[in-house]
Amino acid sequence: MLYKAPIPHLPDPRPRKPFRIAVAGFHIESVSFLPVASTWDDFEQVALRGNRIVDELRGTNTVMGGFIDVCEQDSVELVPLVHTALGAVGPATDEAVRRYADEMAVSVRALPDLDGVLLFLHGACWTASYPDPERFIIDTVRGVLGKDKPLIVALDYHGNIDADTLKNATAAFAYRKSPHTDTGDTGRRAAICMLRTLREEISPAWAIAKPGVLVPSIFSATALRPLADIIEEGQRIEHDSQHYTDISLMAGFSYADAHNAGFSALCVTDGDPARAQRIADHLSERVWRERHALYRPFDVYTAESAVSRACAGLTRREAKGRPYVLVEHADRMNDSTYLLAELLKRRVARAAVPFLWDAAAAQRAFDAGVGAMVKLQLGGHSSEKAGPTLDVIARVLWAGPKSYRVSGSYMHGMPVDLGMTALLDVDGVSVSVVSAFAFAVDGDAFGVFGLRPEDFDIIVLRSKTHFRAFYEGLAEEILMVDTPDHGVADLRLLPYERLDTHRVFPLAPETSTHRATEDRQKSKPPHRSNRTA
Repeated sequence: MLYKAPIPHLPDPRPRKPFRIAVAGFHIESVSFLPVASTWDDFEQVALRGNRIVDELRGTNTVMGGFIDVCEQDSVELVPLVHTALGAVGPATDEAVRRYADEMAVSVRALPDLDGVLLFLHGACWTASYPDPERFIIDTVRGVLGKDKPLIVALDYHGNIDADTLKNATAAFAYRKSPHTDTGDTGRRAAICMLRTLREEISPAWAIAKPGVLVPSIFSATALRPLADIIEEGQRIEHDSQHYTDISLMAGFSYADAHNAGFSALCVTDGDPARAQRIADHLSERVWRERHALYRPFDVYTAESAVSRACAGLTRREAKGRPYVLVEHADRMNDSTYLLAELLKRRVARAAVPFLWDAAAAQRAFDAGVGAMVKLQLGGHSSEKAGPTLDVIARVLWAGPKSYRVSGSYMHGMPVDLGMTALLDVDGVSVSVVSAFAFAVDGDAFGVFGLRPEDFDIIVLRSKTHFRAFYEGLAEEILMVDTPDHGVADLRLLPYERLDTHRVFPLAPETSTHRATEDRQKSKPPHRSNRTA
């Protein structure tokens, strides 16, 4: 059964013509240090247009699903334009950003009777030439929509934004949870704001503050303290407010070398930009005060020490069915081999490495056929930091094209196409190889082959926080494993160029105050609504 969160009732007794609202999305979380960029053709592999957006994403726990829920409840005339999402990979090409921005603009220009646009962007796209790709897309759409119609943006919790990013947005909303189990709710928050703005019930005013703090993605899980305490304070402020208030605390994405990387506190109010700024400043100040605890709330392991700890634990325990989960978090392309190599070296049995990205291996396994023994060069293809390419002999247990819909809470109902896929036995280690990047964060990575996570003693994942929604209640222990890949836990090792490393923690020398006030004075957000220019 597809996810369906409750939608707040939006009474409007006045007879009116249905609003006409366009929806569009462009989503990629870019590790700018990876050498391979996603092209327009890559985005086109997963792009949806027109009514296919509604047909594929209605009822899903996605931002677009949230847009659709609210608009269909209110009998809005929904105009779906284009939606494409690649997830967490490398940079995007300039051409991809430009072509999708132009497509959105051409479509909006052809619809002069639109009342507004709902736009889904990540916030951490990175290209070689655009300093802020999301700003470019927003500005391009605003240029044809006109200054008086609302353009409301939904963002990822890991987006890197500042006041300039949102300069031409009426309002913006970001996920509040990581794992991102509230993506649909984020779309609903944005769509409800759109409808209330069009009805002239509210006049959105927003403000943003940046504390100048970076954290590795693995430490951005919103249940970790003290981050959870800061988020809870924001929710109390929102709950206790007598007037419309929406607060998004964004962790940012430290692996995109952007000038605006890092935490952001974003607040939307009804016509009160000064109040929005006070709230954003307050939460930003608290992030700065807690920066040391936020940066390293728990320890990380090497591949060797993690496998040793898991193997030692397995010899002591009696009950089966609770696997040790080893998270190779620095792997940003799902093809690192550090942990797999360590498992094979020690001849560890009952271990699983799901959704290793290796299209060539998947095709060779398919060509060999089920039951065959096949020589493969496995993994380690994306860059020199992805670990050694392993020469293995594998038994093919299953092979063929594979697609499914997500059953877990993260992106529930989202269609996933793995392309050519194979399930392999490599010296007793179960390895599934896929042709398209996919998150193995819940039981689907096993269920699509008729397996269960509980069937294994050790599971290797490549997630940062999203696995927690499923595995925290299942795992015997979760061990975060640091490797020399592009998503390392020590941010000081990254070769930033666009980011001013003299202005952000932990890269800059310690100072007694943070930069939020100075940055705000440089770039003040406008007060926009459908009633004010």
